Amino acid sequence: MTELQTAAALATPWLASYGKVPFHLTYPDCTLYGRIKRTAERYADQVAYDFMGKSTTYREMLRQIDRVARAFYALGMRDGDRVTICMPNCPQAVCAFYALNKIGALANMIHPLSSEGEILFYLQESNSVAALTLDQFYPKFAAIRQQAKLPKLVIASVKDALSPLMKLGYSLTEGRKIARVRATADTVLWEDFLRAGDAVQEEISAQHKAEDAAVILYSGGTSGKTKGILLSSLNFNALAEQTIAMDTNFQPGDKMLAVMPIFHGFGLGIGIHTFLAVGGRCILVPRFNAQTYARLLSKERPNYIAGVPTLYEALLRNPEMADIDLSCLKGVFSGGDSLSVELKKKFDRFLATHKATVQIREGYGTTECVTASCLTPYHMNREGSIGVPYPDTYYKICAVNSCDEVPYGEEGEICLTGPTVMLGYLNHPEETAQTLRRHADGHTWLHTGDLGMMDADGFIYFRQRIKRMIVSSGYNIYPSQLENVFDAHEKVLMSCVIGVPDALKIQKVKAFIQLRPDVPQTEETRAELMEHARRHIAKYALPYEIEFRDELPRTLVGKVAFKVLEAEEAEKRRQQAAAETADPAADPAAGLAGAAESAGTAI
Repeated sequence: MTELQTAAALATPWLASYGKVPFHLTYPDCTLYGRIKRTAERYADQVAYDFMGKSTTYREMLRQIDRVARAFYALGMRDGDRVTICMPNCPQAVCAFYALNKIGALANMIHPLSSEGEILFYLQESNSVAALTLDQFYPKFAAIRQQAKLPKLVIASVKDALSPLMKLGYSLTEGRKIARVRATADTVLWEDFLRAGDAVQEEISAQHKAEDAAVILYSGGTSGKTKGILLSSLNFNALAEQTIAMDTNFQPGDKMLAVMPIFHGFGLGIGIHTFLAVGGRCILVPRFNAQTYARLLSKERPNYIAGVPTLYEALLRNPEMADIDLSCLKGVFSGGDSLSVELKKKFDRFLATHKATVQIREGYGTTECVTASCLTPYHMNREGSIGVPYPDTYYKICAVNSCDEVPYGEEGEICLTGPTVMLGYLNHPEETAQTLRRHADGHTWLHTGDLGMMDADGFIYFRQRIKRMIVSSGYNIYPSQLENVFDAHEKVLMSCVIGVPDALKIQKVKAFIQLRPDVPQTEETRAELMEHARRHIAKYALPYEIEFRDELPRTLVGKVAFKVLEAEEAEKRRQQAAAETADPAADPAAGLAGAAESAGTAI
């Protein structure tokens, strides 16, 4: 036992919270590719993944990965190169991810729906020497190709991964809408890419360690500037072992409905790598909507599903879920955003009335540790809690802007350490040093920037991002707590609370609410919600305004984008201040005050 493990064992009378889950695990000393190869050799004839009706065994998947690795090598990729994968959940993306790891290159994972400017940023930030994307996204790459100085671009198509019959159907429907991409010296089509690799005869496997850099993921950018996060093979392999250890029901061959995108730590780390590393079966879903998801649940009968809270909210509203049989489910996981107490209760009731024997389990994590590092135990939960830490992962709550731990029950910054913690931020050593800090115990702890609390039984409670805290007249106000109050009202679908700059209070509270489809956006509804708020929210934290929205803005992974709402409010105030200053009839003093307040907002 290490010094940290011994200290944790002495200070944690709550180990019984883990049930049958071991406190410590052994992790494979190999790369991502090495882990998948071991699994493929053990479960060669089992199905590794399904894609649009076509099943692929582990033996065939490994053969495809090796072929793609040779193709990248033939294209000029070498040990240490960075290659961008801009793909949905499809076989080419999965095989490319592991193929790059085999040859020692780093996979730079980005969202295919990113804008041209975002793609340019990702390519330049990672210094990518090649990229893989679908034909339908080619125009975005073509627009920024020269500026990005991207030497090689590989273009795949969905039809490349389909059965002959499905390929014909695709070509006659979706495929007809996509302009044909012509091959050039630096733009290679998927089949040509593979054929070039077939000529490679030499052994191309890089001699990398588990701790070496393997993957670049990106922070969501909802709370600051987007940064590349450098992760190792060990980070992902440890996550797989920990996640399966936290679920005592898993058996090789169990199916995961992999709907969370491959560019995201949740989708890549849990939905794909965890299941492929231990002999599971991934149902790759390239494009999500609530209707197709419901049909996939009914047709494929997966054993595991994972998603963000907005996905579960959408499923509850989907009429196609009314008569669905969910007795197949062995695990339902929520992550990526805070799951409100009310939504958990509603979805648990839904699961129970549709023959499921499990409840939704909420997890917590950050991309800085791939994804989840804390999960509700399989055998118990605490209302409002995000669970207990994964095996070999240690949590403590520190005073904000400090490395000093606070007592049980007190709020502070969530800090953690363990085998999934990142190597650092790409090209940002100062921010890495601020986030990864060595404490007095000699261990490096990840300061998450999230506010939370630990109870005496070791359960963790997430409050919100520290930077999202609203300070009004000296009071600390937590938007997530107010959102829980509004979300509990029967007429509210979802809410978002932000702080708006105020000359007297520093900030005042504003609530944005998306009502349920049959609820009118009237003054009577607004008054009813304000009365509901008064019963549950302290007077100093009450919103000064409730604004109804038909839809709340979302990030690419489905979180409510509160930063978008904050930016809209800031722009509105800027325009108001500008109008007051420019109006000769306006009171000069009022105009100056408005301009000063606007300037304060900008700062």
